[in-house]
Amino acid sequence: MLCPMSTEATGTGVDEIHILWTSEGMSCDGDTVSVTAASLPSIEDVVLRAVPGIPKVHLHNKVLAYETGDDFLAPFRAAAQGELDAPFVFVVEGSVPNENIHDGDGFWTAMGNDPETGKPKTLNKWIDELAPKAWAVVAIGTCATYGGIHAMAGNPTGCMGLVDYLGDDFRSAGGLPVINVPGCPVQPDNFMETLLWVLHQAAGLAPTIPLDEQLRPTWLFGKTVHEGCDRAGYYEQADFAYDYNSPKCQVKIGCWGPVVNCNVTKRGWMDGVGGCPNVGGICIGCTMPGFPDKFMPFMDEPPGGSFSSALLSVYGPFVRRMRGITNRSANTEPKWRHPGPKLTSGYQPRYPESV
Repeated sequence: MLCPMSTEATGTGVDEIHILWTSEGMSCDGDTVSVTAASLPSIEDVVLRAVPGIPKVHLHNKVLAYETGDDFLAPFRAAAQGELDAPFVFVVEGSVPNENIHDGDGFWTAMGNDPETGKPKTLNKWIDELAPKAWAVVAIGTCATYGGIHAMAGNPTGCMGLVDYLGDDFRSAGGLPVINVPGCPVQPDNFMETLLWVLHQAAGLAPTIPLDEQLRPTWLFGKTVHEGCDRAGYYEQADFAYDYNSPKCQVKIGCWGPVVNCNVTKRGWMDGVGGCPNVGGICIGCTMPGFPDKFMPFMDEPPGGSFSSALLSVYGPFVRRMRGITNRSANTEPKWRHPGPKLTSGYQPRYPESV
């Protein structure tokens, strides 16, 4: 589905744009590290404008920056004051804490000091100032999209995802809602492909980015892990793994792939290689809004797994047996392939033999 938004979001034809990327949310910086492995396109391709049609990009990310201290913060401060020399995309990495719930003068997380007060400037204040001015706002990783690990039950910070903080009705200066690219960490090419769409849209060369109800790009998260999994055929035949050394379907040992929206089994992790179930790991649902609470305890059979596998217990073995018969037949050469003195292939000559 196309997420409803204003027609202004179809592109403004900008030829230069900043990417202001903060990982000062409750975060391990894993999404930034993951994206350094992207190849479709790579960060270098975007920054060096090797991709046709995109605006000139100025990337501001602390892990990749040469600048430090106030020099690094300068474009963020200029953007907050509405004084940046070009439009910008605001990328948020990490969960957003609730700064309204702690006692005293402390804070949960901050980025730099506020020049007016000399005190740390909280992530929340940066979001308040930058998000409404940004041409687009992108939440990278499950922590930023839905809260993730830091927002699980029992956490003391009141953490949440960016949409939880900004509200469902939030729209950026470009008319877009928050664009969510989940993953723990994010699959690198999923994020860079999304960013590339946003850049082409900003340049006026792409339509409005299509998002699902959870504000994820539809072409990336429209199918389940199971639908792209190499092991899916085993599930259909009720042929399950009961340990991690088996190539068979892993539902019985904790895989949530049949109900999780993610393309990692088709896309792989780096250059088409890897992806959790592809290399023997179970899917624990890290791209989903309910992660991690609704998928715990990990490595236990998911709810409904016993029921669905019980239904397959009659159908699956029957199908497997029938396919075994066909397999054995297909593994046998036709009987006319022999070196005997008589042709037995059923060949019928077109013309009668001459006398």
